[in-house]
Amino acid sequence: MQRHQVTELPKIEALITEYQCHRLACSGCGQITQAELPAEAKGNFGPELAALIAYLTVTCRMPRRVVLETLEQVLRIQLSLGSVQSVWEEVSEAVAAPYDELARQLPAEPVVNSDETGYRTNAEKRWLWALVASNFVLYKVAATRGAEVLTQLLGTVFAGILCSDRCPSYLKYHQGAAQFCWAHFKRNILGAQEIAKTTDAERFCRDALALHARLFRLWHRFRGGPEQRHPIRERRDLIAKSVPLQKKFFALGERYLDSGDRDVRNLAAALFVHCGKFFVFLEKEGVEPTNNSAERALRCAVQWRKTSFGSRSVTGETAMARLLTVTRTCQMQNRDSLDYLATAIRAHRAAEPAPSLLAKASTP
Repeated sequence: MQRHQVTELPKIEALITEYQCHRLACSGCGQITQAELPAEAKGNFGPELAALIAYLTVTCRMPRRVVLETLEQVLRIQLSLGSVQSVWEEVSEAVAAPYDELARQLPAEPVVNSDETGYRTNAEKRWLWALVASNFVLYKVAATRGAEVLTQLLGTVFAGILCSDRCPSYLKYHQGAAQFCWAHFKRNILGAQEIAKTTDAERFCRDALALHARLFRLWHRFRGGPEQRHPIRERRDLIAKSVPLQKKFFALGERYLDSGDRDVRNLAAALFVHCGKFFVFLEKEGVEPTNNSAERALRCAVQWRKTSFGSRSVTGETAMARLLTVTRTCQMQNRDSLDYLATAIRAHRAAEPAPSLLAKASTP
């Protein structure tokens, strides 16, 4: 028996429902009453279509004019740019409460990875922040890259572990446990090695890269599980084996503190002054040695920025941050983001609370 399957799309047509609200006059007092529209009929577009417009714009990173063309060619629905903007703003309002709930949860998370990138609102400079917890991500557009944004998002004192690059904003804000990104530090070393013109630079970079390779061989033996060759099964064994390397990193930094090469001197100072913040991942569960999760979260936002050229208003940047937060969080939690958006719109129109995005997220 031979089986052969062919997958095809059915003819797609928009379903248009007309609601007729009868108006009657009281025979006694003459007062006129009219039937109300059901909650799901509010607005000119149904929840599924409104969710699709937001999904195409944010998740698929399609410019508004491309969304219009797609809806017209595929669904035979003709819209205006103003209609797309109205839908965008409605969906933003529909997910405002779940977004605020994640913002309130963020300071209580045990581990947060953070990164930021440039942004534009009406051609004015802004910064787009991405803060990643274990099961959700929060985006925020701010006017500055300074530590005050971290204070606003994480509170005056953050009790958890903050993972980041060595941007001065993080050093100024957080005095507690922190994990510096080894990927950033390795790139700094490779950059110094590439332009090395001094003996100090050549030796420092060579020794630092050798120690880095040894450290991550230990880490991969631990993370690789029992199938890994020469696995490290217990975290206490990982810590014990890494102590000699930590001491060598510290001694390397101390040795080059007074180097005549400025790049070497800066890298050595980072190792010497903040040595402990490079090795928190060895001791704490849930902490990674790199800031890749925050960088990946920013990547989709940067791709969207390139197609939209930023925002035109504060309302637009707020909507962008909310919708990116919701769709990216749904992906992290293996939820259907399109279905979630439609459900949130139905709840918003019925004046009911939208589904929580903390239902599958970690809570303290």
